[in-house]
Amino acid sequence: MTRRPRVTPDGDGRRRGRPAHPGTLAAVKILVVGTGAREHAITRALSLDPAVTELHAAPGNPGIGALATLHAVDQLDGRAVADLARELTADLVVVGPEAPLVAGVADAVRAAGIPVFGPSGEAARLEGSKAFAKEVMAAAGVPTAEPRVATTVEQAVAAIDELGAPHVVKEDGLAAGKGVVVTDDRQAAIEHARACLAKEGGAVVVEEYLDGPEVSLFVLSDGTDVVPLVPAQDFKRALDDDQGPNTGGMGAYTPLPWAPAGLVEEVLETVARPTVAEMARRGTPFVGVLYCGLALTSKGVRVVEFNARFGDPETQVVLARLRTPLAGVLLAAATGALGALPPLEWSDEAAVTVVVASQGYPAQPRTGDVIEGLGDADAVPHVHVLHAGTAVDDEGRVVSAGGRVLSVTATGADLAQAREAAYAGVARITLDGSQHRSDIALKAASV
Repeated sequence: MTRRPRVTPDGDGRRRGRPAHPGTLAAVKILVVGTGAREHAITRALSLDPAVTELHAAPGNPGIGALATLHAVDQLDGRAVADLARELTADLVVVGPEAPLVAGVADAVRAAGIPVFGPSGEAARLEGSKAFAKEVMAAAGVPTAEPRVATTVEQAVAAIDELGAPHVVKEDGLAAGKGVVVTDDRQAAIEHARACLAKEGGAVVVEEYLDGPEVSLFVLSDGTDVVPLVPAQDFKRALDDDQGPNTGGMGAYTPLPWAPAGLVEEVLETVARPTVAEMARRGTPFVGVLYCGLALTSKGVRVVEFNARFGDPETQVVLARLRTPLAGVLLAAATGALGALPPLEWSDEAAVTVVVASQGYPAQPRTGDVIEGLGDADAVPHVHVLHAGTAVDDEGRVVSAGGRVLSVTATGADLAQAREAAYAGVARITLDGSQHRSDIALKAASV
């Protein structure tokens, strides 16, 4: 089953142009795999690329459906995704979320002879297993927190006591951004480890605590060469002032006025290039985006975590500033041609995204509530609303369908202006019981 696009890319009848890339592509068809705001942001950026003549998404969401033809295909079914890509004669498949990557969806598409942006299932273990990621980092000499891998409660307790407070306990496998506990409470750390270990094949990584601010840096890789995007910062805690439980992310911003000069090049030299080289040495080249979650500690840059895909909600702000057309960049990564790309071009503007979450998120998110004011929010100058957890009910209304429901994203001359616009957009949206943080980029805007 498919659904055709209903409105133009920005939802208001306008297509905002971008400068042409020096090596503008011929007409291309692209299939985006995923359902969230990250995939909506990717689809939106692709819709602004004059080289893209057809956009498809599987399965997508109502917001993505305004830009692309939706296909009711299981994103975890590699064969189904590959068959769809063949049927569409897609020139490129972009796999957004971590679960399909770890499940090997990119492998199935590659086996069908279609370029795909996203690592193989084996390479995606950099996110699928924190223990594996630590092993790779150790082999590559990448600076990171000292880890202890535990497969029993006794081992976890010993590691918690050895490394001391604050305690950092991470579920080894995928946990949708909510498998990490950072706490001074020894018992809470032990209970989190116990819950993780109770799962089939459960394991945890207990780490030393890293001080200092965190930074997200996406690095594109074609298996050999790497190209960095601009740094961003996200907000993991549910409540203002970094209080409350960890979430998948409640907002993000870029640029980072407080980041040290030379940070990106340092990360390329000490983290990204060694990791990509180590993956190639193992015979599992990493093709896609290596998400480097970093802590700028008193001892220097340290890796907090790797992800094997674009981060959410950081993608929403990073792509809002990208001026180089996206399709050619992703296709270059998928086909081993990143080294031939000219430098990426970026807007001097700032970007801020604020996540609107459902009542009860992250513990027990309520779904099925009607969302109103989406068009009003989109009408705020320099604002666009990206759908994360939404659906259309039997009456044709857009309703909440997940914990993180929307990412309200805005650009501005500086962070203060971008913040003002984003929150003006949030104010126009009605969702019963919804929650959002009021301090996204607040401190950075005053730097």
